Amino acid sequence: MAMDTLQASVDGLPNLSGSESVIERAVSGGRDRSRRLAENPLDFGRIRAASAIALHMHQPLIPAGGSDLRTAGIIGNLQHMMENQSVGDNHNAPVFLWCYRRMGQLIPELIGEGCEPRVMLDYSGTLLHGLQQMGLPDVFDDLKRITCEPAYRRAVEWLGTAWGHAVAPSTPVQDFRLHVSAWQHHFAALFGQEALRRVHGFSPAEMALPNHPDVAYEFVRTLRDCGYEWVLVQEHTVEPLEGGALVRRHLPHRLICRNSRGAEASILAVIKTQGSDTKLVAQMQPYYEAKGLSRLEVAGRQVPPLVTQIADGENGGVMMNEFPPKYMQVVRESSGSDTPLMNVSEYLAHLHAIGITEAELPAIRPVFQKRIWDRFPDAAGPEQLERVIEELRHEDHRFHVDGGSWTNNISWVRGYDALLGPMDRVSALFFEKVLKPGVRSDEPRYRNALFHLLVSQTSCYRYWGQGIWVDYGREICRRLTDILTYNF
Repeated sequence: MAMDTLQASVDGLPNLSGSESVIERAVSGGRDRSRRLAENPLDFGRIRAASAIALHMHQPLIPAGGSDLRTAGIIGNLQHMMENQSVGDNHNAPVFLWCYRRMGQLIPELIGEGCEPRVMLDYSGTLLHGLQQMGLPDVFDDLKRITCEPAYRRAVEWLGTAWGHAVAPSTPVQDFRLHVSAWQHHFAALFGQEALRRVHGFSPAEMALPNHPDVAYEFVRTLRDCGYEWVLVQEHTVEPLEGGALVRRHLPHRLICRNSRGAEASILAVIKTQGSDTKLVAQMQPYYEAKGLSRLEVAGRQVPPLVTQIADGENGGVMMNEFPPKYMQVVRESSGSDTPLMNVSEYLAHLHAIGITEAELPAIRPVFQKRIWDRFPDAAGPEQLERVIEELRHEDHRFHVDGGSWTNNISWVRGYDALLGPMDRVSALFFEKVLKPGVRSDEPRYRNALFHLLVSQTSCYRYWGQGIWVDYGREICRRLTDILTYNF
């Protein structure tokens, strides 16, 4: 399909909605694993182990395009940093911009040498829109080159995500679905429907996985409904069905989520192991770990383990400075070896080709759920579920259903009342004014309200927890309240 089928911007806003049927057709055509193997020839039976790395790129949108918070234009944080480089760490802005672009240059260089680079890319929708606003055609030209051109696209796997970098455990489930769909719209508009067809995996913002049974079920159901085949999860946010710690963390698992009414949804999960993320990726630790591993048995067949890591692609000196030369070195060393770099969907296609089925992979569920199901009568409903959860909270202060994230000690719910209150109120108002009446998703007023809703749920406003970032989040909620009150 032509790359210009969808407009990248509509009425000055990113294209986030209105083409749901087009998007559904695009993603439903992307499940041909044999085509993936044809583009990625590899002697899977020869390799001993493999490694995969993903680069997570994000900048929020903030009301900082002017001196008055109540009237300032909503711009990308990168643009704000560029325009104020003498403040704090804003001097890093030019380096950040280079980080968002550089894989578009490193991949062609390595393929030109006859090497086989691999990388997975996770760009938030707010970052992509911020880059659009800044007018940076060279950045998008480089990214489109490695995304769309047959000579390079086998090396690059894009991961879907929530458009506004919203954390799934505390984002209303109907809104999270809007984030997932909006990212697909925006990505297809920027890179084409054929590129979207090749997006099979999902990277949750902040690696935040819901563990409340009803929220986790809706999370997985949303991903499956939107065409995703697998999701990246943090090692300590999941547990085997029988409880305890993961044993075979370098194999894909089945993430099984059951809700309080007995419905079940599942998706393949790829485990991101724990550690100092930026340092591990910058120094290409997954490759060196893979070199020390051997093939594993799955359902009577020997398969290579896959060591998988994701890290911020721009934050910290190690990612800014050490990653490019180390990546180049490892790609040159690993190409043609028995421990190559692979992307996850490529790896899964090879498992499928040798007859490994999803049912033969180990099963997991979100952390703490075994304790819930051990005392919850099947399909007893949400009220009984909440009673069980409250009992467990009372018995053990460490028990929670706030979800799991990059680290064990971050909750995306506790301590954020100043912002979660306004966020919850505008979400409810959006439902009453827009979703419940069935306002068409291609209407300009729908797009405007949706844009503000998704921006308001960006994790950055909560991550910092105080000061100007909370003010930014509350101001966007205020604007959305006005839009919903006076335009609907």
